[in-house]
Amino acid sequence: MALRDTSLPENPALPESSAPAAYQPGGTAPPLDPADRDRLLSGSHHDPHALLGAHPVPGGVAVRALRPFAESVTALVDGVRHPLVSEGDGLFSTVLPCAQIPAYTLLISYGDGERETHDPYRFLPALGELDLHLIREGRHEQLWKALGAEPMVHEGVAGTRFTVWAPNARGVRVAGDFCHWDGTAFPMRSLGASGVWELFLPGIGEGTRYKFEITSQYGGRFLKADPMAREAELPPDTASVVTRSRYEWGDQEWLAHRADTPVHEAPFSVYEVHLPSWRPGLTYRQLAEELPAYVRDMGFTHVELMPVAAHPFSGSWGYQVTSYYAPAPRLGSPDDFRYFVDSCHRAGIGVIMDWVPAHFPKDDWALARFDGDPLYEPGNAQRAEHPDWGTYEFDYGRTEVRNFLVANAVYWCEEFHIDGLRVDAVASMLYLDYSREDGQWSPNAYGGREDLAAMTFLQEMNATVYRRVPGVVTIAEESTAWGGVTRPTDGGGLGFGLKWNMGWMHDSLQYMSKEPVHRKYHHHEMTFSMVYAYSENYVLPISHDEVVHGKQALVSKMPGDWWQRRANHRAYLGFMWAHPGKQLLFMGQEFAQGGEWSEAHGPEWWLLDEGYCAAGDHRGVQDLVRDLNAHYRRSPALWQRDTDPAGFRWVACDAADDNVFAFLRYAADGSPLLAVSNFSPVVRHDYRLWAPDDVVAWQEILNTDAARYGGSDVTNPGPVEPEDGHVRITLPPLATVWLTPVPV
Repeated sequence: MALRDTSLPENPALPESSAPAAYQPGGTAPPLDPADRDRLLSGSHHDPHALLGAHPVPGGVAVRALRPFAESVTALVDGVRHPLVSEGDGLFSTVLPCAQIPAYTLLISYGDGERETHDPYRFLPALGELDLHLIREGRHEQLWKALGAEPMVHEGVAGTRFTVWAPNARGVRVAGDFCHWDGTAFPMRSLGASGVWELFLPGIGEGTRYKFEITSQYGGRFLKADPMAREAELPPDTASVVTRSRYEWGDQEWLAHRADTPVHEAPFSVYEVHLPSWRPGLTYRQLAEELPAYVRDMGFTHVELMPVAAHPFSGSWGYQVTSYYAPAPRLGSPDDFRYFVDSCHRAGIGVIMDWVPAHFPKDDWALARFDGDPLYEPGNAQRAEHPDWGTYEFDYGRTEVRNFLVANAVYWCEEFHIDGLRVDAVASMLYLDYSREDGQWSPNAYGGREDLAAMTFLQEMNATVYRRVPGVVTIAEESTAWGGVTRPTDGGGLGFGLKWNMGWMHDSLQYMSKEPVHRKYHHHEMTFSMVYAYSENYVLPISHDEVVHGKQALVSKMPGDWWQRRANHRAYLGFMWAHPGKQLLFMGQEFAQGGEWSEAHGPEWWLLDEGYCAAGDHRGVQDLVRDLNAHYRRSPALWQRDTDPAGFRWVACDAADDNVFAFLRYAADGSPLLAVSNFSPVVRHDYRLWAPDDVVAWQEILNTDAARYGGSDVTNPGPVEPEDGHVRITLPPLATVWLTPVPV
């Protein structure tokens, strides 16, 4: 039979009378080539639209449908029924007595009644040439609008366009709850060299569950969730869900001013949260009523969410992502998550989310060997395996994979108004020998151990996100001395806005874990960070990683009895908030819970109950964190020049025997703040420190030893006046004090 030429007009005229002998209207259509028929029925035909649907033939228009298990199929043309004749194996066909392809629908009978539907195989492709060109080039910055399941009106008919990238597949079909998960009736067509398969299904709408049934080049057949799904089924079920956002945002004012001040010159204090366990059992919308209010009350500027993208195991933290474009469904719908973000913005809180482009799990229904061959992962098995987590790494050198990830970063920022992406495990991406022994990795083209493709990907991701979404920030969790992580891409850097300072975190916690009598031997661990403090734009992270797996909660890392542990905890937070760099604190540490975090029950909120908490105990630490954030926001010296060496000056960096550290922070206008930490358990009266000549007197604005925080209330109540270029202040035990000039 004649194959459909998509270059023909929608209703082509029949061939001239010189064509072969006419077929009898009402009879069967011209028989399929046996090879084509076998490929169609086995799900391995690249162009099912050439065999199914309506096509001109001598004597009329042939209509063929593939409807397994149907008792009968009828074409309805202008109210006239034209029964199709069974050809076996679920194929039905007839020849309509028409001069050109008519508008028609199909009536399908399965024994429980007749259903009318438009024929999916009468439609032209619903994906344009520009989309395909951008996909081939790896430059489709809104890839989610081209691939996946898109509810739409196509050629005047409502339905859903299904598209998927599967270049190695012999055939792809759509299966779902609308066909009892048998994709036989819905084979997709290949759109050529792009590797994209497409099918528009009329009448399929929001809420439909679906997967792609893929036939590999080796003959295997399996179901895969949609890599571009915007909604995922609730685990343990693994299907993708057709969805469309209907959310109306209310954060226009927030977005309008988000880019007013560069992040590294603005206050940036982050509360890290695992949403499912912050208040176990709450949905996105319920969390929206509680979490933004709490974060705002505590004075944090941003909330950082551990991975929100859909992942299969409820007991995990979310770092094994299986649906990169779908929010985790356990807490609600995608629009519910939009409501949560919107609520944060309306409360004045920015939203950062953890993003995991370093690896993905091997679940057989997800990305792994997606079309039967390595696709999202490298073909080199040695390079594909992530040695630490039993997962696959992404193939950053493959154009389409890089596009998948870059577009995903843009997607969360544009579609969900996310204000920042904290990129997980950057070091594992940058080094070919990461966690690998000799013989387990191969050097790059220049003989080095750097992964040049991953470096290029990160540069492209950062440049694209910053260009498209003003005011966002990208943050690297990068634990090595790789140079230029926060340097702009046009200067050869990776282009991140901020980098987690893992060195500061490790060294300072190591110091704090020592008994005060031994701290003098570790003094450099608290000062060394200033050697490299301005090499990058840093965040000081006390994250979830530091309070699990036997590492103990922050207060439990401290030495001494319970009072001393809490005093150390408070003093450390005061030191941290004053130190150059932004700060991040994981939930539960703001009120000094003693137990390690568990994703099963979350923070130990009961410690704050009136009947349990002694005055100044856990609630005292919580009050301190609230006051730290309040003073921090009001003190430009602590954030305006975080990345400028002129914004910092040591006052006492060598007082190792005293366990004392003192330094000045300066605002852009030169206004100073003096921070002094005494990490010994003794009171130091009249402690002499150098001070600037231009300050007439200093006043104490924060003291972590105050009684309201649970301290011993050793304070400096009156103005402290310099003498001979020095000040003499009383240093409370295991405490940090902040002083600012007395207003003139």
